[in-house]
Amino acid sequence: MCGIVGYVGSRSALDLLVPGLERLEYRGYDSAGVALAEPEGIRIVRKAGRIADLERVLQGEPMPAATVGMGHTRWATHGAPTTSNAHPHRDCTGRVAVVHNGIIENWAELKAELVGNGHVFASDTDTEVVAHLVEELADLPLEEAVRQVMRRAEGALALVVIRADEPDVVVGARRGSPLVVGLGEGENFLASDIPAFLAYTRRMAVLEDDRVVRLDADTATITDLDGNPVAVQERHVEWDLEAAEKGGYPTFMLKEIYEQPQAIADTLRGRFDQAGRVRLRELELSDDVLRAVDKVFVVACGTSYHAAMMAKYAIERWTRLPTEIDIASEFRYRDPVLDDRTLVIGISQSGETADTLAAIRYAKAQGSVVVGVSNVVDSSLAREADAVLYTRAGPEIGVAATKTFTTQLVALQLFGLHLARARGSLDDGAIELLTSGIRALPDQVRRVLELDGEIAEMASRWAGTRDFFFLGRSGDFPVAMEGALKLKEIAYVRAEGYPAGEMKHGPIALIEPGVVVVGVATDSHVRQKTFANMEEMRARGGEIFMVVEEGDEAARKVADHAIAVPAAPDLVCTVTAVVPLQLLAYHIATERGFDVDKPRNLAKTVTVE
Repeated sequence: MCGIVGYVGSRSALDLLVPGLERLEYRGYDSAGVALAEPEGIRIVRKAGRIADLERVLQGEPMPAATVGMGHTRWATHGAPTTSNAHPHRDCTGRVAVVHNGIIENWAELKAELVGNGHVFASDTDTEVVAHLVEELADLPLEEAVRQVMRRAEGALALVVIRADEPDVVVGARRGSPLVVGLGEGENFLASDIPAFLAYTRRMAVLEDDRVVRLDADTATITDLDGNPVAVQERHVEWDLEAAEKGGYPTFMLKEIYEQPQAIADTLRGRFDQAGRVRLRELELSDDVLRAVDKVFVVACGTSYHAAMMAKYAIERWTRLPTEIDIASEFRYRDPVLDDRTLVIGISQSGETADTLAAIRYAKAQGSVVVGVSNVVDSSLAREADAVLYTRAGPEIGVAATKTFTTQLVALQLFGLHLARARGSLDDGAIELLTSGIRALPDQVRRVLELDGEIAEMASRWAGTRDFFFLGRSGDFPVAMEGALKLKEIAYVRAEGYPAGEMKHGPIALIEPGVVVVGVATDSHVRQKTFANMEEMRARGGEIFMVVEEGDEAARKVADHAIAVPAAPDLVCTVTAVVPLQLLAYHIATERGFDVDKPRNLAKTVTVE
């Protein structure tokens, strides 16, 4: 959560900071601000609201022609989303400024100490303690002052600090929250995500936990918290800025829905041998390790949790390994039974989700084998897991996950088949059938996208509807859950996902005329039971919309409206089945006039527990 941009070079810092913040606004948009460094002092401008609100303030004020500065767009944790709580924050002298992503868990104790020392606070945030701590260390070089602050601060945090006494320097530090360095020619950048500086350089380095970086125009120096030098591991960003722009679509979310065929194809590429069998050599886990596993846990949050649900069905059905799924924030607190024969799969599109990282760290401490599934190369999850499977969806700017979810489904299906091959739990014919179905998915999703106009027409009927139920069984149940979440996230309506057979155990009491019931019936072995459950909803007055497979004429007798997707093997069909529900949520939200790329109260990457 929160977007950070820092710059030092020869250009106007403000001209780079604001566009950088705009590219990171998906990370938070409660408030925004910039700080520009000069020998005379630091100029800070902040504003509650979107980046556009900050820009209007900047246009009305004379700004210094500084070449060093930083900016921040906020998702509020400590303190309401007000201008006084917006970043950057300053010290008592006005000569130190700081921006921060994460939560400083011992901020109250630090603040009490600082107040006792005579410091006066101007905000309700935890971040402001950093500025005052740096103020107390004014006799030290800025990077050493930040190292000392990092040794005292507890929790997950990414910091960027500037000081008027060193107007040509930007210092950053990271623990738990992402921070990357952009390496330019005669200029350098810091950011919480790559798009902030991708217009200027593709050379970058990931700042690892408990590292401090000092930037001037020509150098980037990284040290540990004891001041020991750490080598800069330079990387090249393969994708370009165009991949992070709208490309003619009205919103990022719609663009990313339409990018799914290519994202799935990229996720599949290079993961089959010449005979067409799944081979995930990148995992670097031997077949002996996989054969020794006797239990699997899959942990994730939000949309990724729905991918975990599908993974449970696939792994149990294809490998006969008992598999449990956990919401990552609950995993370690229930004291799960883990050992060195347990495989734990952590799923996070950003690879920085705090709860998921905490879960896999707990698993590793118990000796378990950990596999990470992430969309971000060299993310915290990728570095800390024993093996990583990348989804290759490309940058996803819209806050509501779309292509990262479908590529997670595909990656996990590939992993399930890889595990089945290693353990010999499926015969060659079954693996070939499933593999063929998976390889057909890019074309099948393209065909589903051709139904967009039909889905938009249906959505227009329900722009004023307040109550939805999404129902499914077996592999269709995670699809129903994801469809409900999408509608809640971006259209702000009551949308509940349930196993279809569970409705008669209580929730059916809420079905009445005016309620829309969305049924997913693509998993063939439970299809007839799902139809029977939908008949029960129809008998109580619910308006029935169903997602079924092509050629399923029986659905027409049950549903008031139906969308048919291409047929695929059970569980593989989850990928095509979810796309109509993404489009349905998108069109209902836009009919209601909401900004689907920036849904209220949400941020793209949740880096706090």
